[in-house]
Amino acid sequence: MYNPASSKAEEFISHEEVIETLQYAETNKHNSALIDSILEKARLRKGLTHREAAVLLDCDIEEKNKEIYALAEQIKKDFYGNRIVMFAPLYLSNYCVNGCVYCPYHMKNKHIARKKLTQDEVRKEVIALQDMGHKRLAIEAGEHPEMNPIEYILECIDTIYSIKHKNGAIRRVNVNIAATTVENYKKLKDAGIGTYILFQETYHKESYEKLHPTGPKHNYAYHTEAMDRAMLGGIDDVGLGVLFGLELYRYEFSALLMHAEHLEAVFGVGPHTISVPRIRKADDIDPNVFDNGIDDDTFAKLVACIRVAVPYTGMIVSTRESQQCREKVLHLGISQISGGSKTSVGGYAEPEAEDEKSEQFDVSDTRTLDEVVNWLMRLGYIPSFCTACYREGRTGDRFMSLCKSGQIQNCCHPNALMTLKEYLIDYASEDTRKIGEALIEREIANVPKEKVREIALKNLQAIENGSRDFRF
Repeated sequence: MYNPASSKAEEFISHEEVIETLQYAETNKHNSALIDSILEKARLRKGLTHREAAVLLDCDIEEKNKEIYALAEQIKKDFYGNRIVMFAPLYLSNYCVNGCVYCPYHMKNKHIARKKLTQDEVRKEVIALQDMGHKRLAIEAGEHPEMNPIEYILECIDTIYSIKHKNGAIRRVNVNIAATTVENYKKLKDAGIGTYILFQETYHKESYEKLHPTGPKHNYAYHTEAMDRAMLGGIDDVGLGVLFGLELYRYEFSALLMHAEHLEAVFGVGPHTISVPRIRKADDIDPNVFDNGIDDDTFAKLVACIRVAVPYTGMIVSTRESQQCREKVLHLGISQISGGSKTSVGGYAEPEAEDEKSEQFDVSDTRTLDEVVNWLMRLGYIPSFCTACYREGRTGDRFMSLCKSGQIQNCCHPNALMTLKEYLIDYASEDTRKIGEALIEREIANVPKEKVREIALKNLQAIENGSRDFRF
């Protein structure tokens, strides 16, 4: 039985409902009248059901697909403007007790270098990230009750927040660690984390259990119900995601949206972010083993349809994707990207030795943060290092209500410009700073409220004079 308000994974992600949804979409993919009505509903900016979105994803009418892409681009502009939030991952440890067949950190992999950062090494990595200009991190760790207990994660978070180097500071720490208990989620909340991120990998239960043959992650229900426990633990910003390529993408798309509907039904607020990683080559892993890979055009349509279905949700694409691919999906719904990323345990402070490689996956976009910032601005985007909403308590339903009303523009746009100004002065190359200063001069005029614009102008001058950390 499909029940989005149920607390049981197999009821709010019902296999039968997914199959029926796929059949419904296949039957109606040429139904112009139905597609038009779904697009009309989507234009209201209030989202779509998983069935409606599945019809758009399956649609192969060229004219209608152009409408889908145009609508996705417009919705992105309406809610997120031309801002792109910047972040970097920080891998703390790759010790893991799970047997995930698509991840090089799996327990049986004996030739990857196993590492765990000490607190001193965490400090060095964070200083290196601050010296690049980052203000927002996503910490990652394998699941290992002895090597990576919750106490270690909490100690690392405390260390990260404590480090102030020159003008650098990490202002938001998002956390991507294994499913855990309500009690542990409360501890993460008390530690001041931003978003709790957990990728489902695949929502297809039978495939999930085969892909995770051993370890605690084998438990499909415990993993799938983790976001409910996080919410019960007080974390109201949670981030969903699947690893596209493990299962058929249409199945994952429908189930992902069902998960978002479940969070909305039970907690009154959907996911803060949705990530869309694709499987990549890694040590001991050959992505060609998985025959469900998707090409760039299909990937772009997935992004567009997710944006149309959940207009208020942030969307993340990482350095797994190439510059060309990232440029394409930025237009269609992506609001956060990483830059200058390392997917190894360590590597920011000092390059890894060849015989000590510990990467989780190959990075496709290897540019520095400055190169990514420069590229974004040349495309007309504002690279944003803002963390204001989290620090001002605008999370969960409070963030969503501001986003839905459009009032968030009076916070986000000036905050993006002020944090970009900090980056330009403290970290940017000469060429990047020149482009950025011209961008700020143009974009400050687009702050809707005159009073907010005047304050932002004063703050920008104060930043030029040496002050830091202004926010609305």
